[in-house]
Amino acid sequence: MSKPPHDKRSTPSPDDLREQVEETRQELGQTVEALAAKADVKARAQEKAAEVKQQAADKAGELKAKVTETATQVQHKIPDPVIDKAASAAEQARAKAGQAAHLLQEKTPEPVRQKVAQGTQMARTNRTLLLAAAGVAGVVWLVCRRSKG
Repeated sequence: MSKPPHDKRSTPSPDDLREQVEETRQELGQTVEALAAKADVKARAQEKAAEVKQQAADKAGELKAKVTETATQVQHKIPDPVIDKAASAAEQARAKAGQAAHLLQEKTPEPVRQKVAQGTQMARTNRTLLLAAAGVAGVVWLVCRRSKG
């Protein structure tokens, strides 16, 4: 365990210095790349949005399967007269809703109708975003509901 005296330092050769400079450049390049990736907020936000969208789609698929299963189980337990009565009530409700929609359309001023049509068009155009937001809202609601219960 002998150390060279402080006054007798070995001087690095030019090749050693070049090697050290190259290593430092590589480390600096990696550091710059890492900082650039962290600074790219838009890309990180897009990645997170895609991740959340996928999670929402997965959760929506799970919920749809559960609802379908539950609906099938419930449907088998309902007597036929009740189903027939419900179908009749649904048909009457559809007819009344159609009448109400027709009456509402007649009574609604033109500027309001244009705004509604514009909103409907925007919803159709952004359907995926709207469905993803609804899915996320549903998941949040379920999580809140489960945490209370």
